[in-house]
Amino acid sequence: MKFGIGPINKDIASPGAMIANARLAEQAGIESVWTFEHVIIPLEYDSRYPYNATGRMTAIPETNYVDPLLALTAIAAETTTLRLGTGVNILSQANPLLLAKQAASLDFISGGRFMLGAGIGWLKEEFAAMGTPFEHRGARFDDYIQAMRKVWSGDVVEHESEFVSWHNFKSYPVPVQTPLPVHIGGSKGKVFERVARYGNGWYSPSGSVTELTEQLAVLRDTCDRVGRDFNEIEITGVWAMKGGADAVKRFADIGVHRLTVPVFALWPDKAADMIKQLGDEIVPAT
Repeated sequence: MKFGIGPINKDIASPGAMIANARLAEQAGIESVWTFEHVIIPLEYDSRYPYNATGRMTAIPETNYVDPLLALTAIAAETTTLRLGTGVNILSQANPLLLAKQAASLDFISGGRFMLGAGIGWLKEEFAAMGTPFEHRGARFDDYIQAMRKVWSGDVVEHESEFVSWHNFKSYPVPVQTPLPVHIGGSKGKVFERVARYGNGWYSPSGSVTELTEQLAVLRDTCDRVGRDFNEIEITGVWAMKGGADAVKRFADIGVHRLTVPVFALWPDKAADMIKQLGDEIVPAT
Protein backbone atom coordinates (compact mmCIF):
# COMPACT_ATOMS: atom_id res chain seq x y z
CA MET A 1 0.00 0.00 0.00
CA LYS A 2 1.17 3.50 -0.82
CA PHE A 3 0.32 6.45 1.43
CA GLY A 4 -0.23 10.10 0.71
CA ILE A 5 -1.08 13.10 2.86
CA GLY A 6 -3.03 16.25 2.13
CA PRO A 7 -4.25 18.78 1.47
CA ILE A 8 -0.79 20.22 1.89
CA ASN A 9 -1.67 23.56 0.26
CA LYS A 10 -4.83 24.39 2.25
CA ASP A 11 -5.04 26.54 5.36
CA ILE A 12 -1.28 26.61 5.81
CA ALA A 13 0.22 28.98 8.35
CA SER A 14 3.35 29.70 6.31
CA PRO A 15 5.29 28.48 3.26
CA GLY A 16 7.98 27.20 5.61
CA ALA A 17 5.48 24.98 7.41
CA MET A 18 4.26 23.52 4.11
CA ILE A 19 7.81 22.70 3.00
CA ALA A 20 8.73 21.29 6.41
CA ASN A 21 5.75 18.94 6.39
CA ALA A 22 6.58 17.77 2.87
CA ARG A 23 10.16 17.04 3.85
CA LEU A 24 8.98 15.22 6.95
CA ALA A 25 6.62 13.11 4.85
CA GLU A 26 9.44 12.14 2.51
CA GLN A 27 11.69 11.22 5.44
CA ALA A 28 8.85 9.14 6.94
CA GLY A 29 8.56 7.01 3.80
CA ILE A 30 5.26 8.50 2.71
CA GLU A 31 4.88 8.22 -1.05
CA SER A 32 3.04 11.41 -1.97
CA VAL A 33 1.52 14.75 -1.02
CA TRP A 34 -1.77 16.01 -2.45
CA THR A 35 -3.49 19.36 -2.87
CA PHE A 36 -7.02 20.76 -3.06
CA GLU A 37 -8.08 23.52 -5.43
CA HIS A 38 -10.38 26.49 -5.16
CA VAL A 39 -9.42 29.74 -6.84
CA ILE A 40 -12.04 31.63 -4.84
CA ILE A 41 -14.51 30.88 -2.05
CA PRO A 42 -17.73 32.88 -2.35
CA LEU A 43 -19.14 34.59 0.70
CA GLU A 44 -22.48 32.99 -0.17
CA TYR A 45 -23.27 30.23 -2.65
CA ASP A 46 -26.30 28.22 -3.76
CA SER A 47 -24.24 25.30 -5.14
CA ARG A 48 -24.23 22.16 -3.02
CA TYR A 49 -20.99 20.43 -2.14
CA PRO A 50 -21.67 16.79 -3.15
CA TYR A 51 -19.51 15.05 -0.54
CA ASN A 52 -20.99 16.51 2.64
CA ALA A 53 -24.54 16.00 3.89
CA THR A 54 -24.78 19.68 4.70
CA GLY A 55 -23.98 20.65 1.13
CA ARG A 56 -21.33 23.06 2.40
CA MET A 57 -17.56 22.87 2.21
CA THR A 58 -15.62 23.37 5.40
CA ALA A 59 -13.41 26.20 4.12
CA ILE A 60 -14.25 29.82 4.80
CA PRO A 61 -13.48 32.67 2.38
CA GLU A 62 -10.33 33.58 4.31
CA THR A 63 -8.85 30.08 4.04
CA ASN A 64 -5.35 30.05 2.54
CA TYR A 65 -5.65 28.03 -0.65
CA VAL A 66 -2.19 28.19 -2.21
CA ASP A 67 -2.38 27.46 -5.92
CA PRO A 68 -1.84 23.68 -6.21
CA LEU A 69 0.75 23.74 -8.97
CA LEU A 70 2.74 26.54 -7.34
CA ALA A 71 2.67 24.70 -4.00
CA LEU A 72 3.84 21.46 -5.59
CA THR A 73 6.56 23.26 -7.54
CA ALA A 74 7.92 24.68 -4.29
CA ILE A 75 7.78 21.23 -2.72
CA ALA A 76 9.44 19.63 -5.75
CA ALA A 77 12.42 21.94 -5.32
CA GLU A 78 12.88 20.84 -1.69
CA THR A 79 12.37 17.07 -2.07
CA THR A 80 13.80 14.29 -4.21
CA THR A 81 11.52 11.23 -4.17
CA LEU A 82 8.16 12.50 -2.91
CA ARG A 83 5.42 12.21 -5.52
CA LEU A 84 3.22 15.24 -6.11
CA GLY A 85 -0.51 15.00 -6.76
CA THR A 86 -3.44 17.35 -7.24
CA GLY A 87 -6.48 15.99 -5.49
CA VAL A 88 -8.12 17.47 -7.48
CA ASN A 89 -7.70 20.40 -9.86
CA ILE A 90 -10.92 21.66 -11.44
CA LEU A 91 -10.12 20.97 -15.06
CA SER A 92 -13.44 22.09 -16.52
CA GLN A 93 -12.93 25.71 -15.41
CA ALA A 94 -9.26 25.90 -16.45
CA ASN A 95 -7.58 26.88 -19.70
CA PRO A 96 -6.59 23.38 -20.88
CA LEU A 97 -3.60 24.47 -22.93
CA LEU A 98 -2.11 26.43 -20.04
CA LEU A 99 -2.78 23.58 -17.62
CA ALA A 100 -1.23 21.07 -20.03
CA LYS A 101 1.89 23.27 -20.18
CA GLN A 102 2.03 23.67 -16.41
CA ALA A 103 1.53 19.95 -15.77
CA ALA A 104 4.25 18.96 -18.25
CA SER A 105 6.60 21.56 -16.79
CA LEU A 106 6.04 20.36 -13.23
CA ASP A 107 6.64 16.76 -14.24
CA PHE A 108 9.79 17.87 -16.07
CA ILE A 109 11.31 19.89 -13.21
CA SER A 110 10.40 17.25 -10.60
CA GLY A 111 12.00 14.43 -12.57
CA GLY A 112 8.74 12.63 -13.29
CA ARG A 113 6.98 12.87 -9.93
CA PHE A 114 3.71 14.63 -10.84
CA MET A 115 0.21 13.13 -10.89
CA LEU A 116 -2.60 15.28 -12.27
CA GLY A 117 -5.76 14.68 -10.29
CA ALA A 118 -8.66 16.31 -12.12
CA GLY A 119 -12.39 16.79 -11.58
CA ILE A 120 -15.32 18.49 -13.28
CA GLY A 121 -16.15 20.84 -10.38
CA TRP A 122 -19.34 21.62 -8.50
CA LEU A 123 -19.17 25.29 -7.44
CA LYS A 124 -21.12 27.22 -10.08
CA GLU A 125 -20.19 30.55 -8.53
CA GLU A 126 -16.50 29.79 -9.00
CA PHE A 127 -17.02 28.97 -12.67
CA ALA A 128 -18.80 32.31 -13.08
CA ALA A 129 -15.89 34.15 -11.49
CA MET A 130 -13.48 32.31 -13.80
CA GLY A 131 -15.54 33.27 -16.85
CA THR A 132 -16.23 29.64 -17.76
CA PRO A 133 -19.68 28.14 -18.47
CA PHE A 134 -20.87 25.77 -15.78
CA GLU A 135 -23.09 23.91 -18.24
CA HIS A 136 -21.58 21.02 -20.22
CA ARG A 137 -18.58 20.92 -17.88
CA GLY A 138 -18.55 17.13 -18.11
CA ALA A 139 -18.27 17.15 -21.90
CA ARG A 140 -15.66 19.89 -21.65
CA PHE A 141 -13.65 17.78 -19.19
CA ASP A 142 -13.72 14.75 -21.49
CA ASP A 143 -12.56 16.80 -24.45
CA TYR A 144 -9.85 18.61 -22.51
CA ILE A 145 -8.27 15.36 -21.31
CA GLN A 146 -7.99 14.04 -24.85
CA ALA A 147 -6.66 17.35 -26.16
CA MET A 148 -4.11 17.75 -23.37
CA ARG A 149 -2.64 14.33 -24.06
CA LYS A 150 -1.90 15.49 -27.60
CA VAL A 151 0.01 18.43 -26.14
CA TRP A 152 2.02 16.07 -23.92
CA SER A 153 2.91 13.79 -26.85
CA GLY A 154 5.50 16.15 -28.30
CA ASP A 155 3.94 15.69 -31.74
CA VAL A 156 2.26 18.36 -33.85
CA VAL A 157 -1.05 19.11 -32.12
CA GLU A 158 -4.25 18.89 -34.14
CA HIS A 159 -7.48 19.01 -32.16
CA GLU A 160 -10.71 20.57 -33.36
CA SER A 161 -13.77 20.24 -31.14
CA GLU A 162 -16.71 22.12 -29.71
CA PHE A 163 -14.46 23.52 -26.99
CA VAL A 164 -10.97 24.03 -28.43
CA SER A 165 -9.37 24.70 -31.81
CA TRP A 166 -5.69 23.74 -31.72
CA HIS A 167 -3.65 23.36 -34.87
CA ASN A 168 -0.07 23.17 -36.11
CA PHE A 169 1.94 23.65 -32.94
CA LYS A 170 4.10 21.76 -30.48
CA SER A 171 4.61 22.32 -26.75
CA TYR A 172 7.82 21.48 -24.89
CA PRO A 173 9.00 20.29 -22.45
CA VAL A 174 7.02 17.10 -22.59
CA PRO A 175 6.40 15.16 -19.38
CA VAL A 176 9.09 12.79 -18.14
CA GLN A 177 6.44 10.14 -17.49
CA THR A 178 4.79 8.40 -20.42
CA PRO A 179 1.93 8.65 -19.89
CA LEU A 180 1.64 11.52 -17.44
CA PRO A 181 -0.81 9.95 -14.96
CA VAL A 182 -4.26 11.50 -14.82
CA HIS A 183 -6.31 10.55 -11.76
CA ILE A 184 -9.97 11.40 -12.21
CA GLY A 185 -11.65 12.44 -8.98
CA GLY A 186 -15.17 12.05 -7.63
CA SER A 187 -17.89 9.45 -7.26
CA LYS A 188 -20.96 11.14 -8.73
CA GLY A 189 -22.52 11.33 -12.16
CA LYS A 190 -20.53 9.80 -15.00
CA VAL A 191 -17.25 9.60 -13.12
CA PHE A 192 -16.84 5.83 -13.53
CA GLU A 193 -17.26 6.04 -17.28
CA ARG A 194 -14.74 8.90 -17.37
CA VAL A 195 -12.24 6.89 -15.35
CA ALA A 196 -12.75 3.85 -17.56
CA ARG A 197 -12.32 5.83 -20.77
CA TYR A 198 -9.73 8.46 -19.88
CA GLY A 199 -8.15 7.86 -16.46
CA ASN A 200 -4.87 6.33 -15.39
CA GLY A 201 -6.30 6.34 -11.90
CA TRP A 202 -9.40 7.01 -9.85
CA TYR A 203 -9.12 9.45 -6.94
CA SER A 204 -12.01 8.50 -4.69
CA PRO A 205 -13.36 10.78 -1.95
CA SER A 206 -14.53 7.75 0.04
CA GLY A 207 -12.95 6.37 3.18
CA SER A 208 -15.41 3.48 3.55
CA VAL A 209 -14.37 -0.05 2.58
CA THR A 210 -18.02 -0.99 2.07
CA GLU A 211 -18.73 1.98 -0.16
CA LEU A 212 -15.52 1.54 -2.13
CA THR A 213 -16.26 -2.15 -2.66
CA GLU A 214 -19.60 -1.26 -4.26
CA GLN A 215 -18.11 1.53 -6.35
CA LEU A 216 -15.20 -0.57 -7.56
CA ALA A 217 -17.68 -3.18 -8.77
CA VAL A 218 -19.38 -0.46 -10.82
CA LEU A 219 -16.03 0.72 -12.17
CA ARG A 220 -15.03 -2.83 -13.10
CA ASP A 221 -18.33 -3.37 -14.95
CA THR A 222 -17.90 -0.05 -16.73
CA CYS A 223 -14.40 -1.00 -17.82
CA ASP A 224 -15.74 -4.27 -19.23
CA ARG A 225 -18.42 -2.36 -21.13
CA VAL A 226 -16.03 0.11 -22.76
CA GLY A 227 -13.24 -2.42 -23.36
CA ARG A 228 -10.77 -1.10 -20.76
CA ASP A 229 -8.54 -3.29 -18.62
CA PHE A 230 -9.61 -2.53 -15.05
CA ASN A 231 -6.19 -3.58 -13.75
CA GLU A 232 -4.58 -0.63 -15.53
CA ILE A 233 -6.32 1.83 -13.20
CA GLU A 234 -4.65 2.92 -9.96
CA ILE A 235 -7.15 3.30 -7.10
CA THR A 236 -6.72 5.96 -4.42
CA GLY A 237 -8.97 6.19 -1.35
CA VAL A 238 -9.10 8.18 1.87
CA TRP A 239 -8.14 6.87 5.31
CA ALA A 240 -8.47 8.61 8.67
CA MET A 241 -5.87 6.32 10.36
CA LYS A 242 -8.51 4.31 12.19
CA GLY A 243 -8.05 0.59 12.70
CA GLY A 244 -4.30 0.44 12.06
CA ALA A 245 -2.69 -2.10 9.76
CA ASP A 246 -5.78 -4.32 9.81
CA ALA A 247 -7.85 -1.53 8.29
CA VAL A 248 -5.19 -0.93 5.65
CA LYS A 249 -5.30 -4.62 4.73
CA ARG A 250 -9.05 -4.42 4.18
CA PHE A 251 -8.52 -1.60 1.69
CA ALA A 252 -5.74 -3.54 -0.02
CA ASP A 253 -7.91 -6.64 -0.25
CA ILE A 254 -10.56 -4.81 -2.30
CA GLY A 255 -7.95 -3.43 -4.70
CA VAL A 256 -7.00 -0.01 -3.32
CA HIS A 257 -3.41 0.94 -4.22
CA ARG A 258 -3.01 4.18 -2.26
CA LEU A 259 -4.57 5.75 0.81
CA THR A 260 -4.46 9.50 1.34
CA VAL A 261 -4.64 10.66 4.94
CA PRO A 262 -6.26 14.10 5.45
CA VAL A 263 -3.67 15.03 8.06
CA PHE A 264 -4.08 18.78 7.83
CA ALA A 265 -7.88 18.66 7.96
CA LEU A 266 -8.17 16.22 10.89
CA TRP A 267 -5.16 17.23 12.99
CA PRO A 268 -4.20 20.80 12.03
CA ASP A 269 -2.42 21.43 15.33
CA LYS A 270 -0.38 18.21 15.37
CA ALA A 271 0.16 17.43 11.70
CA ALA A 272 3.87 16.71 12.21
CA ASP A 273 3.10 14.19 14.94
CA MET A 274 0.58 12.38 12.75
CA ILE A 275 2.98 12.28 9.81
CA LYS A 276 5.63 10.72 12.05
CA GLN A 277 3.11 8.24 13.42
CA LEU A 278 2.07 7.26 9.92
CA GLY A 279 5.70 6.73 8.94
CA ASP A 280 6.73 4.94 12.14
CA GLU A 281 3.73 2.67 12.73
CA ILE A 282 1.76 2.19 9.52
CA VAL A 283 4.11 2.40 6.54
CA PRO A 284 6.50 -0.32 7.80
CA ALA A 285 3.62 -2.63 8.75
CA THR A 286 1.84 -2.63 5.39
